Amino acid sequence: MNRSGKISGHHHGSRGVTANAEVSVSRPRMKKKGSRKRKHGHHVGPGIPVTPPRRNIVGCRIKHKWKENCYSPTSHWSGTVLDQVEVNPSLYLIKYDDLDCVYGLEILRDERVQDLEILPDKMASYRVNDTHLAEMILGRAVEHQFEMGDGSKNGWRGLVLATAPTMPTWFFITYEKDPVLYLYQLLEDYKEGDLRILPDSDDPVKAMEPGEVVESLVGKQVEYVKEDGQQRIGTVIHQVF
Repeated sequence: MNRSGKISGHHHGSRGVTANAEVSVSRPRMKKKGSRKRKHGHHVGPGIPVTPPRRNIVGCRIKHKWKENCYSPTSHWSGTVLDQVEVNPSLYLIKYDDLDCVYGLEILRDERVQDLEILPDKMASYRVNDTHLAEMILGRAVEHQFEMGDGSKNGWRGLVLATAPTMPTWFFITYEKDPVLYLYQLLEDYKEGDLRILPDSDDPVKAMEPGEVVESLVGKQVEYVKEDGQQRIGTVIHQVF
C-alpha cells in the first residue's frame, strides 16, 4: 500500500492530550500516487491567473504547474486550499485531487509552482448530518479499514485529529505505521463499517496527570531521523488537544 504526503504528525495524543503536526518546507518533491480507497475528482474549469495583491485563497480551488528543476518534466496539479498556517502565513495546507494526503506548500512564493490560477469553480456545500458522531470520533484512536488490490481489507490504527476548516465532513487523520497527514470522509466510512472507534483501554496514549503542563512546540523548528537514517527538518505548525 503506497501513500504520499508532505506533512507528518506524531500522534501521541488524544482528547485532552497534545499531538504535534510537523511540516517540512525544505523543498518537497511533488509526486502523484493513486488513492488507497476512493478517488474524489473535481471539475477544473478555466482559471484566473494570480496577480498581486492576492486575496485570501483559503477554501479556493486552484490549479498550477509543478517543475522540480530545469531538468525535470512539468506536471499539472489541481486541488483545494484547506487552511493557512498561523505560525507561517506563507504556508498553506492543500489537498490535491485524487490524493488522500495533505501537502504543505508556500504556494504563492515557491519557485517550483508555475502558472498558479484561482479557479472560479465554487466549492460544494458541506453539511455534517450527524454532529454527534462527528464530535464522538474527534481525538479518538480508530481502526480504519482499507480495500486492497485483491479485494481483501486491511486495518490501520490511527488518530482522528480534526475536521478540515473549509470542509467539515472531511477529517484529518494520521496512522501509527504511517505518520503522514491524511484527509478522509470518516463519517461515511464509519457508517459503512470501515471505521471502528477503539475503546480507551486500547488507546496507547498516556494520560496527563492533573496539573501537568506540556511545553508548546508550535512554531519551533525540529529535527528527526527516519528509520533509514535520513535526517529531516521541519516546523511544528499545530498542537492537537
